[in-house]
Amino acid sequence: MSKSLVLAEKPSVAKEIAKTLGCRQNENGCISGGKYIITWALGHLVTLADPESYGEQYKSWNLESLPILPPKMELVVIKETSKQFKIVRELLSRADISEVIIATDAGREGELVARWILLKSGCKKPAKRLWISSQTDKAIQNGFASLKPASDYDNLFLSASARAEADWLVGFNVTRALTCKHNAQLSAGRVQTPTLALIAAREQEIRSFVPKDYFLIRAKLDGFSAVWRGKDGQSRIFDHSAAEKILAGIAGKRAEVSEISKQYKSTPPPAAYDLTELQRDANKKYSYSAKQTLSIMQSLYEYHKIVTYPRTDSRYITSDVAATLGDRLRGSAVGNYAETARALQKSRPFSTRWLVNDKLVTDHHAIIPTEEPVNLSALSPEERNIFDLVVKRFFAVLSPAFEYEETKLTLAIGQENFYAKGKIVKAAGWKSIYGSASGEDDEGDEGGGDESETEQNLPQIKKGDRLDVKSCAAETKKTKPPPRYTEATLLSAMEDPSGQIQNKALRETIAGTSGLGTSATRADIIEKLFSSFYVERAGKEIVPTSKGIQLVSIVPPDLKSAELTAKWEQQLNKISKGEAKRDNFIAEMKKYSTDLVAMVAHGGAKYIHDNMTRQKCPECGKFLLEVSGKRGKMLVCSERECGYRKNTVIETNARCPTCHKKLQIRGEGENRIFACICGHREKVSDFEKRRADAGASKADVKKYLELQESKEKAAPKNTALAEQLAKWIEQNSQGGESDKK
Repeated sequence: MSKSLVLAEKPSVAKEIAKTLGCRQNENGCISGGKYIITWALGHLVTLADPESYGEQYKSWNLESLPILPPKMELVVIKETSKQFKIVRELLSRADISEVIIATDAGREGELVARWILLKSGCKKPAKRLWISSQTDKAIQNGFASLKPASDYDNLFLSASARAEADWLVGFNVTRALTCKHNAQLSAGRVQTPTLALIAAREQEIRSFVPKDYFLIRAKLDGFSAVWRGKDGQSRIFDHSAAEKILAGIAGKRAEVSEISKQYKSTPPPAAYDLTELQRDANKKYSYSAKQTLSIMQSLYEYHKIVTYPRTDSRYITSDVAATLGDRLRGSAVGNYAETARALQKSRPFSTRWLVNDKLVTDHHAIIPTEEPVNLSALSPEERNIFDLVVKRFFAVLSPAFEYEETKLTLAIGQENFYAKGKIVKAAGWKSIYGSASGEDDEGDEGGGDESETEQNLPQIKKGDRLDVKSCAAETKKTKPPPRYTEATLLSAMEDPSGQIQNKALRETIAGTSGLGTSATRADIIEKLFSSFYVERAGKEIVPTSKGIQLVSIVPPDLKSAELTAKWEQQLNKISKGEAKRDNFIAEMKKYSTDLVAMVAHGGAKYIHDNMTRQKCPECGKFLLEVSGKRGKMLVCSERECGYRKNTVIETNARCPTCHKKLQIRGEGENRIFACICGHREKVSDFEKRRADAGASKADVKKYLELQESKEKAAPKNTALAEQLAKWIEQNSQGGESDKK
């Protein structure tokens, strides 16, 4: 009896498919049933070969061997997952396997994962495609009932492979050129470098910013306040004498209501979540990194199965998914969500005008709950927090608009005009989901908003009323520089980097794509900037290091702008539609890589290690550099091929007994101490005793300390050689490296 081999992207997905298809026989690397055998990849099993595979001259790093332009890109099996690849290849070659069903993630990169495996295995058997957006039984059953020929997605694969090869050509060549030219651990890429350039440009704005004093004149009346505005509509006064003159002119005068307007307004709910919007809100509300949010979402999707596919850039669902909304509300009707879910179920037909849009759904629809019943007690606190965001946004987008009456007043005090604004809530609508009429937690915009537009409750007044002015004063303020990026605001900037692009057509192109990176890869790109020591954290803010600022100044100009991504996406989109040839694009990328290498090799820029210490590396004798890692300070070797690193300060989650801020571990061995910025110091032995008195054993404390150190040791080694030879394409997507799922 012939069987179909189903190739999933991850073991967890394979298990769900196997359960739905009735396959229950667990075997080595697969699950068997009557009609199907389910196997899986582990993300990428196959990747593009490293440079040394194309000749001995590429085993050592030197400018003379560049550019590296293989006539044909070779595929290699990733060593760490070679065992699973061997299992998949043997299954593909079995005589009883008559067809392959590609069940990797539905998207450009998922297509690449499967096709590279089939190519490397030499499989020529017929193939079909499963295209689903959630892992529920119903979604899987519907997907298998509507399988499509794999050939329908050939152009999608050509587009994906073209992107991967282009990133290989640019990433390897520019990184080797920069590293060899400056003898420093440097790397650059199509997404990583423009992202770093955004952070560096913002830092330059902040450093060059000169604050100015200005004044706001505020009049306080009975129960509300109003702010002065000039004839130009501006409320800021930069001349102190002018502010004093205005105050003198209105002293002792009453206010008269010269204008009053009332307008009925409504605010629709925010769109459902895509991954980037969810990562932004999780960073704002819980300070979760983009990487952490994605990891939590993967658990909710794969293990708990209570949310749909997380790596999506769509904020809408299709009309066929809309038919399942009732089931999804029933699944979410638990705990604190039960009352709202049931109320929405009763309000049929559902209000879907802000949720359903077939034209705006790309590879996957928005993140919403699945039909699976939710067991809140099975979720970790972090999972509860993220699910809370998802389910409340889902409820909100199915709810009515927020309706209110806005009142604006113009008050004449002497010859000057003052303004006030307030609103009266008529129907809380979707904002009631968040517990108050104010709705979601607002972070505020980067410009600081209009200081004269403060919302307040206004008394019942009418035009012509004369009011007593209780006080009137000039408030002294200072202009502020733009804020540094947080992960939330950086994600927004990556999603819409059009400000980096001058060409109108390219701006429109980038606006129609995912921007810099994709919703699935931005977290890894940001993490890469930290692990490469190009940026560091200062609380929630992201600050570029000297290394990052210098890199931006020495890379070829093209790599500093999102314009390159826009140009590529124009071509890749045409390839995916069969409107352009993949080979022509690759030929263009080879020429481009050659030009980039020449720019670096002949450029006059210098790179200076301004963080070099006088301590020598115990392994190679070169001087060590002091850098700030994600979990503290460390010393790393300045020799790019050495890779030595040593922790000097480790950030922990232990709290200071004096000020309750996080403690650092400093020193080595018996001399290790816990230290706090408030000045508190204590030996590790004293820390152990204190924790033991609180109920933690010495073994618990030792395990905790070892965990802190192991986290730092497990951080990726940042030698350029190690970075580029250790599965470049596998680890870093679209950042000069490739998409890692």
